[in-house]
Amino acid sequence: MRMRRACVAVSAAGLLIAPVAAGSAYGATAPAPSVSAAPSPDGDTGFPQLTPAVAARLDAAVRQVMDQAKVPGVTVGLWAPGKGSYVKSFGVADKATGAPMTPDLGVRIGSETKTFTVTALLQLVDQGKLALDDPIGKYISGVPNGDRITLRELAGMRSGLFNYSEDPGFGAKIASTFTPQQLLAMSFKHPVNFAPGAEFEYSNTNLILLGLLVEKMTGRPLQEVIDQDVVKAAGLSDRTLFPVGTQFPEPHAHGYTTDLPGGKLVDATDFNPSWAWAAGAMVSDLQDLRSWAKTLATGTLLTPATQAERLKTQPIGIIPGAAYGLGIFNVQGWIGHNGSLPGYETLTVYLPQEQATMVVVLNTDDTYEGQEPSTLFGEAITGIVTPDHVYPGHKPVAPKSS
Repeated sequence: MRMRRACVAVSAAGLLIAPVAAGSAYGATAPAPSVSAAPSPDGDTGFPQLTPAVAARLDAAVRQVMDQAKVPGVTVGLWAPGKGSYVKSFGVADKATGAPMTPDLGVRIGSETKTFTVTALLQLVDQGKLALDDPIGKYISGVPNGDRITLRELAGMRSGLFNYSEDPGFGAKIASTFTPQQLLAMSFKHPVNFAPGAEFEYSNTNLILLGLLVEKMTGRPLQEVIDQDVVKAAGLSDRTLFPVGTQFPEPHAHGYTTDLPGGKLVDATDFNPSWAWAAGAMVSDLQDLRSWAKTLATGTLLTPATQAERLKTQPIGIIPGAAYGLGIFNVQGWIGHNGSLPGYETLTVYLPQEQATMVVVLNTDDTYEGQEPSTLFGEAITGIVTPDHVYPGHKPVAPKSS
């Protein structure tokens, strides 16, 4: 998500979803795609065999988005049982050295952090320590409408609390170090936007409160809870972590943005993500996100009853076929989340009908005609492999004229 603009993969600010000349940086240094074409043991489905011909179509689609949206580097992963896989990197990970983007590089995952924070919250629900319909005021004082806003409404983006990252002047301070309490103070000085439950509005403030709640109920720092109870429990590697300060395991891609005051190109790799905390501070890589996509969508860390509550999505009213649950979205059947913060965007989704996983990681958050590039990649890719389940943007990228 584009957190300083409060967007979701399908929000008006941006959550959701032509070949370049040979020898250019795009694709020239990338490894060959990983594809296979073994027949499905369960019979054919709508998802195509990821043959070299399909891979070539995907290559062209990815390069076209890169060319038009001016994306430095991107890695795309597609996997479906019996259909093979497509894993390929394009472009550069470091503009200064020209080092290529590769599938093993870490990235900052922005609002995908929300899926981890809400999972930790739901684990406490499973343990009987919390109830989704408890008011946040029962646990944390000083929250506007805290006696009425439920944990369910916080996780489902229906609290009405002002999004602190929309505070005037916040963008100029985004590289600073913040405490969660400072972030809440920025939110709470503004009036609430609507009554609890009345509307959908994506707000990072909600997740700061849930992160503090997890800390209070466990007696442990949030990063420790997520590492031990979520990341390790899900079988993810130490490449996925909630950093302290600017911590960022090597190897990782450099991240670039012009979406800051002044509009100049900035290498945001070492920005402190404390401003995003429980809403967006985490880092990961392609393979861990692949694993997490299925864990998140199928609920293997939760009881079936709690996972069912998580997946009770409500339309967000912006894109047809898009709805938000508890720290998770369902867009045309693709379940998961996206992330955006200075220099990076990610998209991690799972399609249960096909048991298919799509992960896109890239090293810019600069929009193209108002759309996030992760959305454009998701739309281009799903238009090829799942035309009945296209991850939509607000309008398609126009094809290049010949």
